[in-house]
Order: sequence, then structure tokens, then C-alpha cells
Amino acid sequence: MTSEPHQADARHCALLSVVVPCFDEEAVIPELHRRLVAALERIPETGFEVIYVDDGSRDATLDLLRGLQAADARVRIVALSRNFGQEIALTAGMAEAAGDAVAIMDADLQDPPEVIAEMLERWRRGADVAYGVRSEREGESAFKRWTAKAFYRLMARLTDVSIPLDTGQFRLMDRVVVDAFLAMPERDRFVRGMVAWTGFRQESVRFHRAARTAGQTKYPLRKLVGLAVSGILSFSLAPVRAASLLGACAAGLGLAGIVYALAVRVFTGAGIGGWAATFIAVLFLGGAQLMLIGILGEYLGRVYREAQQRPLYLVRERLGFPADPQADSRNVRRELRT
Repeated sequence: MTSEPHQADARHCALLSVVVPCFDEEAVIPELHRRLVAALERIPETGFEVIYVDDGSRDATLDLLRGLQAADARVRIVALSRNFGQEIALTAGMAEAAGDAVAIMDADLQDPPEVIAEMLERWRRGADVAYGVRSEREGESAFKRWTAKAFYRLMARLTDVSIPLDTGQFRLMDRVVVDAFLAMPERDRFVRGMVAWTGFRQESVRFHRAARTAGQTKYPLRKLVGLAVSGILSFSLAPVRAASLLGACAAGLGLAGIVYALAVRVFTGAGIGGWAATFIAVLFLGGAQLMLIGILGEYLGRVYREAQQRPLYLVRERLGFPADPQADSRNVRRELRT
């Protein structure tokens, strides 16, 4: 898929869609909506819709969103049947978006809504994707900052896809990029990598990432590790190649050991004995084999999930969307969610 080059200042955004996934965010929803709407209303000559995706929240998040929708017709709600995860929730919101440009952001206000205006300006000047780069990260430990930097640099080395460094989900995309993203059917989704894979023109927008306004992070270390593993496995065969290299090294060491044992036997007449060498060799080879089996299992598990052909997600409730599906410009794109 290709996009035609755009002339500077040639784009007009009649409708901007903003997708916000929410999971147990009752503490931050009121302030988030106030700031988001205020920021969007300041953008001239652009209508907007805000699509909140409730990702199976267990608190009062969905009730608060229903109240916002009742008071503001520009608010849409997609309530999923359970918690499917942020990457799937973003996909669900993007499938419902009707805008000429679509912005995605977290609900915790660490992504400042005011930056969307600058992202839209980059889009108007020709960028297909304007992504946020965190110049500073408040409220995060040194360990988390270091591991995030290490992950992005590791991804850059392991994959052929140019994923921008030090970025999160916060970005604004042209309609053609969104449609290309929705056409990708994989179940294990790594949004920032998939958007980068499309290859459309991208520009960075630097911003100060504030501390979470309220509530608790939904990405503890366990989930961050899972996201990192998902990103690497989705865009690289390096783990399998590394395991194969380890196997080759183990075979080489074994062959060298055989040659050494024969040489000692031929030239000295002595044999090589002792249980320690055998024990170490068995542990090394056994560990290498188990690691290779585990890596292959991860890839095989992903193939199995794809073969099941289950829907990406299930919607329990939709509010604020046009009632007539024949007049709904989202109708075709909505089919892509399965």
C-alpha cells in the first residue's frame, strides 16, 4: 500500500477522532475529559469525537463514561465484554473511529491532550503519523526509565522495522494509516510496531510526560515484560536464531571435547574420567535444549492462536454512535475488528 505525497498545508481535518482506552480509571476520568475537550475545542475548523473504550473495568469507570456521553453527543463509548488488554482496546476504538485523522492516548493524563493540536499541525503539513517522544518522565523509577530505554534499543537491533525510540502509544495517524493498521489480522498486537511497519511518513513531537494524575499504573513489571516479549516475538526471529547459534556452539564444544578425548587417548594412553565434566555437559546441553523448546513454543503458541480465528474482542455496549448502520461511515471498518 502506498500513499500519495502531500503538499504542505493541503490537508483539512473535518473530523478528528481521539481514542482513549480505559481500565479502572474512575479516579482520572473527570479531569481527563475536561482537559481533553478543552484542548480539542481550541483547535480551529475541526470537529471531533472522543471514543472511550472501556476495557472491562471493575470500578465505576463505565458509569462515569455513560454520564459523559449523556451530556456530550461528541462522546462515544465502546464497552468490551471483558478485559482484553490495551493493544486490543486501542484496536477496538480505532475500528469505530470515523475521523480524517485519529489520535490515540492513555487515560492517565501522562500523555497531555494539549499536544494533540501540534500533532494535528504536523499532519496538516504532510506527516502521516505524528508520534510523541517523551523528553522527560516524571513519577517513574530510574529502573523503569532504564529498562524502557534498553527495550527500545534492543528492538532497534533485533528487527528490520524502524520503531521510534522512547515512544509510547501517544500518536496521531492519517486515515490511510489507520485503515492499513486495521487490515492487519494478527491477535498478538504491538501497536507502535505495527504502525511503524506500515512505513508511512512519521514525525516526532517532543513532550514532557507528567506523573500519573490519579489511580494506579496498569502496567506493573510483569505486564511490561510481557509487552516487551510480545514486541520482540512479533517483529523478529532473532530469539530462534540466537537459540540455533547456542545449539551450534554446544555442538561445537561437544565435537571439540571428543577430539580432545581421542587425542589424549592416542598420545598418552590415558582416558578422561570424572563425573563433574559429564554433569556440567548434561546440564549445559539440557538447558540449551529446554530454552530452544521454550522459544519455539512461544512462536508455536502464537500460530495456534491465529489458527483459532477467534474475534479480536467482543463488544458488550456501544453508545453515542449513529443508529442507522446504512448512514454510518464506520460500518465497513467495524467489520475489520473480527
